[in-house]
Formats: sequence, C-alpha cells, structure tokens
Amino acid sequence: MAIEHAILVSLSEKSATGYDLARRFDASIGHFWRATHQQIYKVLARMDEQGWVKSEATKRGGRLDKKTYSITDPGAKELLRWTQSPSSPEVMRSDFAVKLRGFVDSDSIREDATTRLESYREMLAFYEESERKFYPDPAKIKDSARGAYLALRGGILLAQGNIAWCEEVLAELNSERR
Repeated sequence: MAIEHAILVSLSEKSATGYDLARRFDASIGHFWRATHQQIYKVLARMDEQGWVKSEATKRGGRLDKKTYSITDPGAKELLRWTQSPSSPEVMRSDFAVKLRGFVDSDSIREDATTRLESYREMLAFYEESERKFYPDPAKIKDSARGAYLALRGGILLAQGNIAWCEEVLAELNSERR
C-alpha cells in the first residue's frame, strides 16, 4: 500500500485539510500505517496534480489560505482498483526480533521486552476502548462501518499476539535465571 491509498481511504470517509488528515493519521490510520505531516502534505500535492483529489482554498484573514481536500471520481476509481487488487502478506520488520536472534545480553532483552509489553498493553487498552465506544454491538454494525471495525479487530488481535510474545520472552528469560 502506498500512502496515497491511505489518504484516499480517509478522504472517502470525509473531506479534510492536510492538518485534519495528519490528525486522523495520528488518531487511527497511524496505528497501522505511519506518515509524517510533511509526507501527507507532499503526497496531497502530488495527488492533486494526478487528479485523484481536488482542493478548495478558503481565505483566512491575512494568513495562508486553508485548503480542504476531497476525493475525485478518478481518485475513487483508483481506490476501487486498489481495493480489488490482492494484498501482499505483511512483512514483519522488527528490531526486537533481530535483537532476539543476536541474543547477547539477557538483561537488555528483558528490559526491552518489558517496555514493549507495557506499550502493547496500552495499545490494546486503547483499541478495546475504541471498540466499546464505537462498536458496542458488533451485530448491528452498518456495512459502511464494517471495514473500520474489522481493521480495529485486526489491531486488537495483533496487540494480543505481541503481548503473548513479550510474555513468552520474559518467561523464558526468567526461567533462565533459576
């Protein structure tokens, strides 16, 4: 997936300024697709040139114009084309896994695993709170929200798996001391 597709997904839900898109990335999409504010603005300009989005400038009393972006018909067609293409399996890129392979210092690995475990627990709590707040009754989810719900469920399952992995690493390291 390219950042363009993540932006098209977001704009298909609601038109937004570059700033609003960056905030959406920070709050939701960013949990599984990272992009800096600078990247988003750069890609929006390119997408505008391609005709996938259009921008509408509004005056802001002496300050720079505020641009609101929306998806165009060609952008919607590109999003459809992309969603109809098979997804490649995600490749795991993990510094932690490489550290485990190069296992040298148990104390450092234990500290890293403990920090990661806490981070994944916080992430899981955030996802579960979002699930309770936005999808209290999964049986009643509208088709328009089904994809967002399933993406959230994927995040929950990934966080649970990472928690289990960190706990297993710590259990193994703790059994080594005995």
